[in-house]
Amino acid sequence: MTEPTERPAFPDRLSIDARSPHHVAAIFAHDVGIRFNGKERQDVEEYCISEGWVKVPAGKTVDRKGNPLMLKLKGTVEPFYK
Repeated sequence: MTEPTERPAFPDRLSIDARSPHHVAAIFAHDVGIRFNGKERQDVEEYCISEGWVKVPAGKTVDRKGNPLMLKLKGTVEPFYK
């Protein structure tokens, strides 16, 4: 039998972009979900719990470097492990 791996606590701010200073690789070793305003979202790129916002891509629009443009949505943010 395998022992359950201990899951790290969620930081106040987390990003999926590996270049970001808010990226924590140990958290992404597990399946992570984000509940925003009571609904689970699949497109969250970054979040901040204390300030109550998430960043999501703005459709297919990209900047001059090819990265998606982000929208900042404000509300209640709840990260969880699936």
